[in-house]
Amino acid sequence: MTHSAEHSWTHAGHGLPDSAEPAPNTTAIATGLQLPAGFAAIAGDAELGPAITTNLARVEKKLREAISNSDPLADATSRHLVEAGGKRIRPLLTLLCAHLGDASRPEVVQAAVVVELTHLATLYHDDVMDSAPFRRGAPTAHEVWGNSVAILTGDLIFARASILVSELGSRALGIQARTFERLCLGQLHETVGPREDEDAVEHYLSVIADKTGSLVAASGQLGAIFAGADEAFEDVLVEYGEKVGVAFQLADDVIDVTGVKVKSGKSPGTDLREGVPTLPVLLLRRDAAAGDQSSVELLKLVDGDLSSDEALAAAVAGLREHPVTAESWVIARRWSAEAIAALQPLPEGVVKASLTNFAHAVVERAS
Repeated sequence: MTHSAEHSWTHAGHGLPDSAEPAPNTTAIATGLQLPAGFAAIAGDAELGPAITTNLARVEKKLREAISNSDPLADATSRHLVEAGGKRIRPLLTLLCAHLGDASRPEVVQAAVVVELTHLATLYHDDVMDSAPFRRGAPTAHEVWGNSVAILTGDLIFARASILVSELGSRALGIQARTFERLCLGQLHETVGPREDEDAVEHYLSVIADKTGSLVAASGQLGAIFAGADEAFEDVLVEYGEKVGVAFQLADDVIDVTGVKVKSGKSPGTDLREGVPTLPVLLLRRDAAAGDQSSVELLKLVDGDLSSDEALAAAVAGLREHPVTAESWVIARRWSAEAIAALQPLPEGVVKASLTNFAHAVVERAS
């Protein structure tokens, strides 16, 4: 792959536009990195901390190289979300799980880049599907360039991920392909909704297992594979990833109606206003259908016109105090506990402790 700016154009579009600034070096990137909540044990480990931070910086640098494009428009649209930031949880899990084996292998960093590129590609598509106006504090790509350009940018980034994963061999390619299939199916099933004979909550759990859990699971699995870790650990990490991914999304659902913008960075009621299905609302519909009068009255408000800030605030306040929000936390924490239980076969140490702490952290972000 060519990353030089010497040529203004190549057929595949690889390379940098003429106006591109030099990429920062790995040391500069590492200096500014902050690990997400739940990973403090990594930073406190004299050996693991510097190794993870250095590799995260390498991932960040390679991400920018991977999405660079000699076509100025493609370069700008592809960089849009990368430069908006993000927690980089999926590549971090890849790098962390690699320490169950030989984490120094170069394939580990490339695998981490692949999972983040795949995640980024889905965000471009999801934002179009959800008509989301913002992502990571910045206007979404479809708001800036339109739906068609946003969708094609997502396709382009996934193509770059596919190029990189193909260099890792057929097994990695198979894992990524099956994961992307689940990501697409999850979005499809969310779009069409549950069948008439299907429980809405069970349908939703299967959607987020596909849309979120599948890629989190693949992240840890790829880290273990390319570090040459014990094969028995792979199933453990897949189960953990599936469950912690679901817990993460369920917690996000509750955060949307708890109004803790300072902690989460997420404006309260965003999902409500956009009509995105979330667990508290699904539980509210269940209780309303069962005849609970408080649920019936609140559902009228939730399903009403939420375009004004006053109406949205009233709906958020009503859901925040309703029992379905507390029930949603219970369900999210149950998934977190199951993720932690899945780690039992792993050896004791910083890797296991960090995975455990992360599972705790995803459901304690607003409590």
